[in-house]
Parts: sequence; structure tokens; C-alpha cells
Amino acid sequence: MLILLGVIGLSIWAYPQLPLKVVTHWNFYSQPDGWSSRNFHVLFFPALLIFIYALLSIVPKFDKRGNSYPEFAGVYIMIRNIVLLFLAFIFLVTTLYNLGYAINIAGTVAGAVGALMIILGNYFVKLKRNSVVGIRTGWSLYSENTWNKTHRFGSRVFMIWGVGIIIAPWLQPVFAFWILFGGVAFAAIGTIVASYIFYKKEKDNEKMLKQ
Repeated sequence: MLILLGVIGLSIWAYPQLPLKVVTHWNFYSQPDGWSSRNFHVLFFPALLIFIYALLSIVPKFDKRGNSYPEFAGVYIMIRNIVLLFLAFIFLVTTLYNLGYAINIAGTVAGAVGALMIILGNYFVKLKRNSVVGIRTGWSLYSENTWNKTHRFGSRVFMIWGVGIIIAPWLQPVFAFWILFGGVAFAAIGTIVASYIFYKKEKDNEKMLKQ
């Protein structure tokens, strides 16, 4: 709630000082290439955070596994707050930029995104098997063993990718592009493939034990 109130307070404070048109998007070179109205800027972010807070607060109620959520409720709440804090930071940075503060947008935002990936990766290994948050494939949900192995793998992927994102703005654009979008592809596809491999090994071991 303090994060939400802080964002609303920032909107109220910044509104009369912001120009009528504000920058909302930058390219790889930190050059502005997207704009929106002042009204949209100060209304959209607070509304977005309130929506995400409400959504993430009710998501655990849809856990098909029933009683698994209480086992990692503290971890889930921490992840929710970290996501909200990240979005609040992005709002703060973009607002200060539009107020005339000299901010390296590419380096600052990439650093925040990279830190988010590293922190989320650290918390991945603390998630218990559930159907609402984490790397949820039919294979990872097969057993606690495959779930834990999948999330240990995913944790490493996210943390390494996070470091790559932090250094990406200081590299040539072609390398930054591959780190950002190659990382997305590997994080998505790699974790799915890994969950299948761990599942297959466990199934094979179960067959061997039955023989």
C-alpha cells in the first residue's frame, strides 16, 4: 500500500510541473521515440499498479492445487511487492526525466530490469508446486522433484540473463539486441525444455524401479 500511495503522491506532485507532452519510450541509444500526454502519464501508471496489485492479490485463490499457497505465501507476497516496486521505480525515472533531470534512461532502466530478473530468479527456488505462479508446465507440475529441478534451472537462467541485461546498454546495439531478445527466447523455451527433460528422467527412473 505504501508503494501505491507513493506513486499516487508522485503523480500529484509532478503533474503541474510536467510539460503537456511527455516522453514515454526511448530507443537503444536512449533517444526519445515515443510520447504521450501529461494526463495519460500521471493516470496510467498509478492505475496500472493498482490493477496489478489487485490482480496479484486474488490470483492465489485460483490455485488448483488447493492448499499449496500457504506454504509459500510470504515468498509470493515478496514477489508481488518487488514487481510493484520495479514499476514504481520506472514511473519515478520517466517522470524525473520529463521534469528535466539528466538521467541515462537506457542504463537506468536496464539496470532495474536486470536487478528484477536476478531477484525473481533468487525467489524462484523458494516457490512450492502450484498452478498460478512459477514455471508451470504439465511436466514441471508432475512432481515436487521435477518442479524443484525446473525452478533451480530457471533461477540460474533468470539470474544470468539479469546480469546480461544490466551490461547490455554499454555494449554495441547488435550485442544488446541478442542479450535482450535472445534471453527472452531462452528463458521461455529453455525452461520448458528443461522441465520436459527432468520429467522424462523421473518417469524413466520410475519405470526402472518397477521392473
